[in-house]
Amino acid sequence: MSLIVHPAGRDDELRLALEDQRMDRYDCARQLLLRTGPNWTLRTFRSQVLAVGAAGNSAIDSWYAEDPHDPNALMMRGRVLTQRALNAHRDGLSGQRLISAVETARSACKAAAESWPDDPVPYVCFLALAQTDIDPRVPHSQMHWWKPRDKMMPPGPWRLLDWVNERDPYNREAYHRMLQVLHARGRGGLDFAQWVTTFAPEGSPLRLLPLYAFVESYRLRLEHRQTASVIAFWSTADKAYYARQGRDGWFKHTNPHSCSLLDLNYLAYGLTATGEGNSGEVFEAIGPYVTTAPWTLVTPNPQWWKSDFLSARSRAQEVAGGRR
Repeated sequence: MSLIVHPAGRDDELRLALEDQRMDRYDCARQLLLRTGPNWTLRTFRSQVLAVGAAGNSAIDSWYAEDPHDPNALMMRGRVLTQRALNAHRDGLSGQRLISAVETARSACKAAAESWPDDPVPYVCFLALAQTDIDPRVPHSQMHWWKPRDKMMPPGPWRLLDWVNERDPYNREAYHRMLQVLHARGRGGLDFAQWVTTFAPEGSPLRLLPLYAFVESYRLRLEHRQTASVIAFWSTADKAYYARQGRDGWFKHTNPHSCSLLDLNYLAYGLTATGEGNSGEVFEAIGPYVTTAPWTLVTPNPQWWKSDFLSARSRAQEVAGGRR
């Protein structure tokens, strides 16, 4: 079985919209979002993937210029400007130029929120933009440094997270954006992820957040050459516990053919790396649609990631076959 790496995964309609965008056309994206409607989970996912693909071309700019009152065009404009600001931040843009890019994106997201007040996506974008605001000495916005109700957590964009929850409780991307903010600031990421699992409902992908936090911690150790053994890092009781929680509290209660492929890949890796095992069904759900993360993040050489994935899948299938 050959591996397929594509941002749309098994979403064929999204795949067509992305191909259309690459030619600076937007009609497929427009039709796709009309069909998606107020399915917030699908709308959040599809709009994020579309925005990443459109950040480097003018498809969404043309859509907005053609129909500046369309709520979907307004939302996608906010999405794309947010993605461009994040890209610029990763590329080293700072100071007033970065703040200007962030404020332009925030203004577009505000217009989208006013156009469709129930839509959580503009508020998810507000959270994403907080990733650029990492120095408390020169804050971009007070909203990015809100004091939490739980005094164990650090200051952060908690009010923005509340705004998303008011529209779409337990929105997957919103909590991941919050985790990314805390990771960017170097404080509180794992505590946040573990805290979320204490109230995330059964079947929620938020049960997997600690696995994302552990992967980021391991990635940083690899980057700074602070860990020599993958086994020494992953074979601990707490990591095994959260791998089990992801399997038993999320995977066993969800439709594996409609959930996030990234979540499936993180769970497959977590079960494998911790030695918890029983990952055969997870690899079966992944099928050929592998994601590069977390595999490229947890190997000393990113070029090895496909071999690592195939090896882990082969072992899982052998174990699953032996039980039949």
